[in-house]
Amino acid sequence: MRRYAKEVFMLNYIWAFMILIGVVYGAFTGKMAEVTSAALDSAGDAVSLCITMIGVMALWVGLMEIAQKSGLIAKLTRGIQPFISFLFPRIPKGHPAREYIATNLIANVLGLGWACTPAGLKAMEELAKLEAERGTPGYALSGEGILADGKKKQNRAGKGGGELPAAANGKSGRVASNEMCTFLILNISSLQLIPVNMIAYRSQYGSVNPAGIIAPAIVATFISTLTAVVYCKVKDRRRRV
Repeated sequence: MRRYAKEVFMLNYIWAFMILIGVVYGAFTGKMAEVTSAALDSAGDAVSLCITMIGVMALWVGLMEIAQKSGLIAKLTRGIQPFISFLFPRIPKGHPAREYIATNLIANVLGLGWACTPAGLKAMEELAKLEAERGTPGYALSGEGILADGKKKQNRAGKGGGELPAAANGKSGRVASNEMCTFLILNISSLQLIPVNMIAYRSQYGSVNPAGIIAPAIVATFISTLTAVVYCKVKDRRRRV
């Protein structure tokens, strides 16, 4: 938490420095009127963009809700279970993490970045619980693992749970699992059939053909996702060896 706060403060300093440099440059070059006009115009554009994105978000999240109520999401989730098993072979069938991962991937494929975030957070939470069930150091209670039925078990020597002692640099002993890393990389590569955000941005800024980005986006994200899958499987195999 302390490290996160430092990163936020650093970003604030960077933005403040950039704004200050722009104002000083405008003052020294006699273009303060242009700087002021640009700042006001940009503020107006930001509000207009937010309104546009709210509309797009409401539309697609509403469609996702309809798809969920109609059972379409459930059918798609069942349909991609073989793919989930291929990528995450050590996640038990029926585990809640599988459902959240599937929902997140479906939302990403449809370009619904806003809708996939809650499912992604829940997936990470369930993956952490899975590590606790396995008795992974840093996840389980001290000296204990947690079984799927909620009962506690004593870990074997050398594999005890419990938060590892903080290192000298203050970092926790918790390490991300293979499943967590794979899930994160898939989210970063993010295969998209309909890049909703980019279409909305292009429409807002006057593109003649806002949807013209669909084909290039499919090709680019397909290649990135394929690369991510190959990378994850190679690294996972090396780690197990």
